[in-house]
Amino acid sequence: MNIRKEDALDYHRSGKKGKIEVVPTKPVSTLRDLSLAYSPGVAFPCMEIAEDVNKVYEYTARGNIVAVITNGTAVLGLGNIGPEAAKPVMEGKAVLLKKMADIDGVDIELRAESVEEFVRVVKALEPSFGGINLEDIKAPECFEIESRLRAELKIPVMHDDQHGTAIISSAALLNALEITGKSISDIKMVVSGAGAAAISCVRLYCQLGLKKENLVMVDVHGVINTQRTDLDANRASFATTRTDITDLKSALVGADVFIGLSVGKIVTPEMIKAMNPNPIIFALANPIPEISYEEAIAARPDCIIATGRSDYPNQVNNVLGYPYVFRGALDVRATEINEAMKLSAVKAIAALAKEPVPEEICQIYGTRLSFGKDYLIPKPLDKRLITTVSTAVAIAAMESGVAQKTIKDIEKYKLELMTRMGFNKGLMHRVIQRAKNSLKTIVLPQSYHYKTLKAAQILTDEKIARPLLLGNRQRIEQLLKDYEIEITDLNVIDPETEHQMREMFAQEFFKKRQRKGRTLSESQQLMRSRNYFGVMMVHLGYADGLITGLTVSYNNAIRPILEVIDLEPGTDTAVGLYIMNTRRGVYLLADCTINKNPDEDRLVNIAKLTARAAHFFNIEPRIAFLSFSNFGSTRDAEAQKMANATAKFKKIMPEVVADGELQANIAMRPDLMEEFFPFSELAKTGANTFIFPNLAAANIAYKLLQELGELEPIGPILLGLNKPVHVLQMGASVREIVDLAAITAVDAQSENRFF
Repeated sequence: MNIRKEDALDYHRSGKKGKIEVVPTKPVSTLRDLSLAYSPGVAFPCMEIAEDVNKVYEYTARGNIVAVITNGTAVLGLGNIGPEAAKPVMEGKAVLLKKMADIDGVDIELRAESVEEFVRVVKALEPSFGGINLEDIKAPECFEIESRLRAELKIPVMHDDQHGTAIISSAALLNALEITGKSISDIKMVVSGAGAAAISCVRLYCQLGLKKENLVMVDVHGVINTQRTDLDANRASFATTRTDITDLKSALVGADVFIGLSVGKIVTPEMIKAMNPNPIIFALANPIPEISYEEAIAARPDCIIATGRSDYPNQVNNVLGYPYVFRGALDVRATEINEAMKLSAVKAIAALAKEPVPEEICQIYGTRLSFGKDYLIPKPLDKRLITTVSTAVAIAAMESGVAQKTIKDIEKYKLELMTRMGFNKGLMHRVIQRAKNSLKTIVLPQSYHYKTLKAAQILTDEKIARPLLLGNRQRIEQLLKDYEIEITDLNVIDPETEHQMREMFAQEFFKKRQRKGRTLSESQQLMRSRNYFGVMMVHLGYADGLITGLTVSYNNAIRPILEVIDLEPGTDTAVGLYIMNTRRGVYLLADCTINKNPDEDRLVNIAKLTARAAHFFNIEPRIAFLSFSNFGSTRDAEAQKMANATAKFKKIMPEVVADGELQANIAMRPDLMEEFFPFSELAKTGANTFIFPNLAAANIAYKLLQELGELEPIGPILLGLNKPVHVLQMGASVREIVDLAAITAVDAQSENRFF
């Protein structure tokens, strides 16, 4: 992945600075709301907590807040850069806690390098948080800091640099040993590195059955053996008595497992050739591993290799562990994260890798995934991790006696976890990964705009699609220079200079529209328009897809499309679909852009196309036909139209959950549905797909949601056309252009098109 410095800086400083913010979870819009939230109403929960301190978990957010705390002494691969410079990393950890496990992470950077000062400050913070995630603290201080805080606090404390790596690598190790048919009690292991992560990994391996006499650790000063006098207690506990091993090279002779937690390029192919058959090599230094994946495979085709990198199989990534460990610990209000909880996480992660991998996960990563030497542990975006790992950790906490709260119904808890996260928060990531599987050429007509050029750079850099810019090449190159945008393999076509192609397009367009009011002369003039020219390129197969609309109104952008691109067989209309990615989940809204006042039959067609698009996005549609009436509560022709459309749709597609006519708030609220309309198919789940009675209602709804809601809009996506062409909102962001281009690219990949 090509990450440019300026892009990273822009990402962090654009809009609200940084990556996190605090948002209220209760209404605070009226005087009464404010009186409940603060004075005088806030006094009542305060008094309740004063009488019983455990009620702090009932009346405040403490039980879902984890402090991400560092002093900046060992940041990533950057070293001791100080607390301020560490803040972007800690914000990043907080973002991952929220995204992966819906935990509110609060980053805290301390100017406190001594153990005593660090412990004193964190102890004083205990009443504010449900857990403490220690991060990027140098060894050996990190060992004492964590040990003391675990002993002195009554909330879970974990140093992720130590235990996150230990948990994930242990899961990978167990599965690698199973594949090679080796026993952990018999293997000979060599560990390069003796910092916090290495020590914690070895401790956990020993709990899994590794024998200390079969272990050799090597640090920057050489082999850790009993003859050395410079060892602290942590390293000394793993010192070997062997004196015949003098360096890493001699240690690897006859070894079964190599664990690298040190620096890059210190292991040569010759060194791993001396290892036993079917060696297990975990080269986890990042971004440059101790030995590269390619070198290891070339030297030892029989090896199993893992790295810390996402571009190779078997990435050992802490994000597989710590969000879910904290989720499980918080949900049972554990007083600590103990060894039983960590071991349960290890076994849960290892077991999950052996389960059949859902198709959507395979689509994200662009390959078939099944348990084996190239798939030892689950992928970071596997949505099953939160239920599998968090549940295992919560159960272990309860069984080991550190839980202060009991989960009585585990299956219900799993459902709550899935509901908390939603199933589709990685929706666009999945689409982008699918787009990368087979690059398609996507026409971008509005090529003189900064946003288009920036989006084209991202599409090219990330290998999402091949952007084709329409316009004057010299002007585009000058704009790229002015904007300091670099696009490798720039692909430009100028309709003004493509005389032969333009004339051919005009003739084809005239044939198509000559009985619909277009003359040949008019057709020739229209082909000078980049929008018409681009649509004809897609129509005649010179490009795979098109997105337009950035600088023109929707009506003007869609007119060339509807004049040129045919409807797909079996449908009588095109449909404009919006996908709203919200904190509560993903919602689909249709038709938002085309059909002004659809009749019953057209509403059914809109619902059919929307349901099909939902399935493409791995969303199980639950459709509500919306109105101002609930099941005949208002006798009105408009409401009756929606009720009739519902009945027709259910006859045609009985396998899809659908109901109506319904008011929007009722459709979204399962609790209200259960109370007032328990007979409805939507009563248990609520709706996630909404069919509107007319264009005015749909257009107003999605625009209000976009402006008022905390959501990511995707679209509008055109459904029902036989070519992949889509229209942006005028003024769309760079991200929206990239997202819609990715959708268009995947649309173009499918032989049986999903839109």
